[in-house]
Amino acid sequence: MADSSVLTSTIERTSLADSSIFDSKVTEISKENVLIGSASYVEEEMPQIETRMILVQEAGKQEELIQALKEIKVPFVKMESVEELESMDSPEFENVFIVMDFQDSVFNELYKTDHRIIGPPVILNCAQKGEPLPFSCRPLYCTSMMNLVLCFTGFRKKEELVRLVTLVHHMGGVIRKDFNSKVTHLVANCTQGEKFRIAVSLGTPIMKPEWIYKAWERRNEQDFCASVDDFRNEFKVPPFQDCILSFLGFSDEEKTNMEEMTEMQGGNCLPVGDERCTHLIVEENIVKELPFEPSKKLYVVKQEWFWGSIQMDARAGETMYLYEKANTPELKKSVSLLSLNTPNSNRKRRRLKETLAQLSRETDMSPFPPQTPKSCTKSSKNSTPVPSKQSARWQVAKELYQTESNYVNILATIIQLFQVPLEEEGQRGGPILAPEEIKTIFGSIPDIFDVHTKIKDDLEDLIVNWDESKSIGDIFLKYSKDLVKTYPPFVNFFEMSKETIIKCEKQKPRFHAFLKINQAKPECGRQSLVELLIRPVQRLPSVALLLNDLKKHTAEENPDKSTLEKAIGSLKEVMTHINEDKRKTEAQKQIFDVVYEVDGCPANLLSSHRSLVQRVETISLGEHPCDRGEQVTLFLFNDCLEIARKRHKVIGTFRSPHGHTRPPASLKHIHLMPLSQIKKVLDIRETEDCHNAFALLVRPPTERANVLLSFQMTSEELPKENWLKMLCRHVANTICKADAENLIYSADPESFEVNTKDMDSTLSRASRAIKKTSKKVTRAFSFSKTPKRALRRALMTSQSSVEGRSPSSNDKHVMSRLSSTSSLAGIPSPSLVSLPSFFERRSHTLSRSTTHLI
Repeated sequence: MADSSVLTSTIERTSLADSSIFDSKVTEISKENVLIGSASYVEEEMPQIETRMILVQEAGKQEELIQALKEIKVPFVKMESVEELESMDSPEFENVFIVMDFQDSVFNELYKTDHRIIGPPVILNCAQKGEPLPFSCRPLYCTSMMNLVLCFTGFRKKEELVRLVTLVHHMGGVIRKDFNSKVTHLVANCTQGEKFRIAVSLGTPIMKPEWIYKAWERRNEQDFCASVDDFRNEFKVPPFQDCILSFLGFSDEEKTNMEEMTEMQGGNCLPVGDERCTHLIVEENIVKELPFEPSKKLYVVKQEWFWGSIQMDARAGETMYLYEKANTPELKKSVSLLSLNTPNSNRKRRRLKETLAQLSRETDMSPFPPQTPKSCTKSSKNSTPVPSKQSARWQVAKELYQTESNYVNILATIIQLFQVPLEEEGQRGGPILAPEEIKTIFGSIPDIFDVHTKIKDDLEDLIVNWDESKSIGDIFLKYSKDLVKTYPPFVNFFEMSKETIIKCEKQKPRFHAFLKINQAKPECGRQSLVELLIRPVQRLPSVALLLNDLKKHTAEENPDKSTLEKAIGSLKEVMTHINEDKRKTEAQKQIFDVVYEVDGCPANLLSSHRSLVQRVETISLGEHPCDRGEQVTLFLFNDCLEIARKRHKVIGTFRSPHGHTRPPASLKHIHLMPLSQIKKVLDIRETEDCHNAFALLVRPPTERANVLLSFQMTSEELPKENWLKMLCRHVANTICKADAENLIYSADPESFEVNTKDMDSTLSRASRAIKKTSKKVTRAFSFSKTPKRALRRALMTSQSSVEGRSPSSNDKHVMSRLSSTSSLAGIPSPSLVSLPSFFERRSHTLSRSTTHLI
C-alpha cells in the first residue's frame, strides 16, 4: 500500500526536460520512438498528466532525498515492495521510480516492465542547481556522463562491453557504434584499428575502460563530472601503451632521457635487435644504414614520431614517420674537390687557391643581386665600361642589411614555429602551456619583430637604390623610441624566460616533446628555443659595432657622419635602459683574466656584452697565424676569437699599483679576429699523417684573398667535434644565421696540405729551434732598429751554445763595452767570428740526428 500521506499536492504542473541524445544504433530505438509518439499523442488528444516520483524501499527513508523533492515541488509517494506496483498505476500520473541500488531484484523487475527509473543523485543534483529533472527512457542513476558521446574499440569479450555500455547509460552517456565527429571520447582496449587512428587525427580523447569503472564508483558524489581534466587525464590511454621501443643512433644521455620518457608514457624499452620490439626509433641524421634487416612487424620510425606522440598525448600514425634509407644519400659536400698530389708545387698552389675561392663563393650568400654604387658608375673618357670597385661604406652597409634580414627571419621563426602554435586554441590533448607561461617566455618578441621588420625594409630600399649620400643613421634614429620601448622589458626578464622554459620542459612532457620536434626543423638550425631567444639580447651591441664600422668608412663631408654618431648614441641609450644588474660579473672576470694572461691583448676586448665561451690549446700547422709548430691558444668569445701563442721567455711577475701580485703573462697576443671574418670551418678528416686537425677559412677586411689558418688540438678534455660545433654556433649567431651546420665542411688533409706528422719529433723540435735562433740573429744584426740589447742577447746565446759554458767575466766586460753599432766592426770578438762555425756545427748535428732517426 502506498503511503499517500506524503503525497505533495501542487497546482503547478511539473514536466521533465528532454535533454537526451537519442542513439539510432542501439536496440532500444523502437522503444524510444514509441514513447515519443505516445507523448505527442497524449499532448494532442488527452489531458496533461503530472509526473509523480515513487521512492522505492530504502529511498523512502532518505530525509535528504525527501527534502529535495519538496524543493523541486514534485509529488511523490513511497513504495515498500514490488507487490504494491499495480496499485501505483493511475491515469492521472506518470510514475518515475527512485531506486537506491541499480543491482538488486527490485530494479530488475522495474526494468523488465519498462518503467522509468532514476537514482537519488539525479534528484539531489537538480534540487541543488534548481534545474528540471532530465528525461531518459533508460535507467538513469546519475548525470556524471551527461552530454558525453562514447565509442568503443578493441573489446573482444562481449560481456565486458555490455557491462561498460550499461554503466555509461546509467550515468547519462550515449553510445555510438561507429566513430564520427560527434563522438566526444573513444574507449580503447588497444592502440590499433581505424577508430583509434581517426580519434588521434581528430584529437579526440582516448580513454581506458577503467575511466568508466572509476566514474561509476563516484556515482553518489554531487557535482562530479567524468569529463573534467583532472579526473579524465588519470585514465587516458598513454601514447606508448602496448609499445616496446628501442633507440638507435642517439647519445647515451639522449637515450637515457628517451627511455625514461617511454616508461612515463606507458611503454617499455628493449635493446636494439630484440625480436619483441614493436618500434625502432632512429636518429635519421646519424644513422645512414640499419645494422640488421627489420622484420615486417617492426616499425622503423624517425624520432619525430616519438616526440610527436608525446606532444599529441596519443600514439601517432607510423606511416608519416617511417625511416627510409636513401638510395643515393645526399651527404655533405666534400671540400676535397681537387687532388693535389702532384710534384708541381705551382700547380698545387693554384689548385689550393681555386678551392679556397670556391669555398668563398659558396659562403657569400647575398639576399639581393649584386649592386654597383651609383657614385662608382661614371664612364671613362673613352666610354669603355670598366668594372667599378664597391666602396667600403657600401660593403659595411650590405653586411648590416644582411644581418638585419637574418635577424628578422629568426624572430619570425620564434613567433611562427613556437609562439603561435602554443597560443593556438583547440590543441590536441589540450593546451601545452598556460597563457601566463607563454607570456613569460616570449614577452615583447612580437613588438621587437615589428620594429626590425620596418628597419629591414628601409635598409633594403636604401641598398637597392644605393647612393653614397643616403643616410643610414636616419633609419635607426627614426625607430629609436620604438627600440627603447620594446627591448628593455625583454632583455631584463630574459633570465626569467629562460628559467620558465627549463622548468616547463622538466615538468611538462608535452612541452618537452614540442621543443624537440620544432628545434629539429631546418628553420631553427638545430638551435634550442633558449639559444634563439638570446638573439635580441645580442642584437643591439652588434648593430652598434656595425654602425661604428660604417662611420669609419664614411667621409667627413658626408652628412651621414654626424647622423651615424647620433644613431650610435641612441642605441647606447637603449642599452643603458637595460638593467645592469642582470649582467654576469663572472663573465667579465674571465675576460679580465684573459687580458692579464695575454701580453699585448687589445684593450677593446673588454666589453660589457662580451663573454668567454671556451679556451682551446692547439699547435699551428701552417704559416699563419704564426710559424708551424708554435703552441697557440684560442680564446672563443661570443663574437670574436683571440689568438695567442706561448711566450718563448716569460718576464717576472707583475705588480699592480695597488700592490696585488699577478702571475706573468704566459701568452703573446697575435690577432683578435671578429667571428664574422670566419667564412668556413674545415673539419680535417683523420688519416695516418693527420690527427685532431681543423682549419679556418678567414677573409680579413684588408685582404683580397682568403687566408687559411690550420691547427691541431692538443687538449683531450674537449672533443674536436664539440669544439667545431660550438665555434660554428657562435659564428652563426654573430652573422645572424640559423644554419650553423652549413658552416662546417669535411675536408681531406691533402686538399689543403695539412698534416700533423712529426710535430713532436726530435727533428721537428730541432728545426723550430734553428728557425727561432735565426730570427734572433737576424733581429740582432738589423741596424734599422736599436740593436744594443738584442745584439747582446744574441752574442751571449751564441757564445754559450758554442763553448758549452756560461760567458766569462771578461766576455761580459767586452760586451758591456758595445755602446754603439759603430764599434761593432772594430771589435775582434771571438764570439762573432765563431757564428758561422756555430751554424755549421748545428747543421752537422742536425744531420747526424736525422741519420740516427732514420
